[in-house]
Amino acid sequence: MSGEIYSYLFPELFTAGALDVYLTNIYMKKNRPAQKLSVLCTEEKREKLEKIIFNETTTLGIRRYFVERSSLKREQFIFDSSLGKVKIKSAYLDGEKIKSAPEYEDCRKLAQENDIPLKDVYDLIKREAE
Repeated sequence: MSGEIYSYLFPELFTAGALDVYLTNIYMKKNRPAQKLSVLCTEEKREKLEKIIFNETTTLGIRRYFVERSSLKREQFIFDSSLGKVKIKSAYLDGEKIKSAPEYEDCRKLAQENDIPLKDVYDLIKREAE
């Protein structure tokens, strides 16, 4: 399948409720290179997502299995940095904040607006938000 299809497929899957979508390079029978499409979703979204995959890709079958997930409690807030407003996401374990990160899209926008490298925006936001 042409790689161009994936750039169309991923947003379609996310819009339809996929929690995550990713590719893994694999080898199929006769050592043929291929890509395995993985889509994480809730059971309620499974049928809808499978229809998209069957309609939009060359696959003839889908293997599925259930996985368990652990996740941290998350909160987000708007931080007014020296470059502009940016959403900060924080994660908590047993009530203690263990990590924070600025939102990519906000940082990307600030980097473009201020004509500075994205990595510099991340570094500045992290310093200012501490």
